[in-house]
Amino acid sequence: MSARTWTARRVASAAAGALATVMLLTACGGGSSSTTAGSSGNSSKNTPAASTQTVATGKTSVGTVLVDSKGMTLYAFAADSPGKSNCSGSCATYWPPAQVSGSISHSSAVSAKLATIKRSDGTTQLTVNGWPAYTYAADSGPGQASGQGLNLSGGKWWVISPSGAQIKSGGGSGGGSSSSSGPHGY
Repeated sequence: MSARTWTARRVASAAAGALATVMLLTACGGGSSSTTAGSSGNSSKNTPAASTQTVATGKTSVGTVLVDSKGMTLYAFAADSPGKSNCSGSCATYWPPAQVSGSISHSSAVSAKLATIKRSDGTTQLTVNGWPAYTYAADSGPGQASGQGLNLSGGKWWVISPSGAQIKSGGGSGGGSSSSSGPHGY
């Protein structure tokens, strides 16, 4: 490969990364998005493959946390309240609700109270000790907790302990007690 072709590919790759960042910033710019019922922008992209949502524990840089059926770290949103999700629209794109389409089961290491709520878009969301549970789109696999402590979409995001407590220390790329807007700026 010539130096010119290699340089062109690097420039194209950098441009694609910059475009992705701009799109992310634009989508997440409205940190105070409304939770209008029946929003057509909330398509169900995180539908569980099986009818049972299994909650277990997993190891992350923050410690042992709750994970979903796919091993993805579960988070609680400080702007929510027990039984009420305040994350919809672009928020739910980056913080997908932990959806349940059937029953809930859990490993013996989980002592939290697990239940569900009905979201404004009609889907059913897992709750942990009453708080709606989410995954984070930037976590690319099990064992990651890069959303820990991020202050995004109008509140902080915390991983959840096996007892259901929100762990408000430690952290991935967002830091545990940082008040910054996070690595993506939204």
